[in-house]
Amino acid sequence: MSKIYSRPRIRLPIIFQAKFESKENRKKKKMLLIFTVMLIAIITAKTILEAVLPIFDTLCTDKAKSLATIISNEQATVVMREHSYEELFSVEKDNSGNIIMIKSNVSPINEIISDIAVKIQKEIDSQGRDDVEIAIRKFYRI
Repeated sequence: MSKIYSRPRIRLPIIFQAKFESKENRKKKKMLLIFTVMLIAIITAKTILEAVLPIFDTLCTDKAKSLATIISNEQATVVMREHSYEELFSVEKDNSGNIIMIKSNVSPINEIISDIAVKIQKEIDSQGRDDVEIAIRKFYRI
């Protein structure tokens, strides 16, 4: 007999032997394959989300601050057009014309503050949704 036939054989694990595979083993292989694919998909999604979320949070925060600043400045200007400086403060002078005291009129000031706040909130509520875009170059830090 030749040496080629008497050499030790490589014994493969049962998973890789297709010749005598039963239905149960095929089901196990399919389940293992599905589990592996799902695990890889979950790990990939988690990695991508960890990379994207900080960029997205920063962009959303900047967009919200910008929008709030623009709206508050516009509404403050609109409300202040309706009022004059003489409404807000009264100046008391002595006999020779020197200023003794400047008094603030709290009632009109509180009215202005509340009007500005209400108008800002109404404007922000009417804005609705706004799109935030992420440039692909941000992922590569270019």
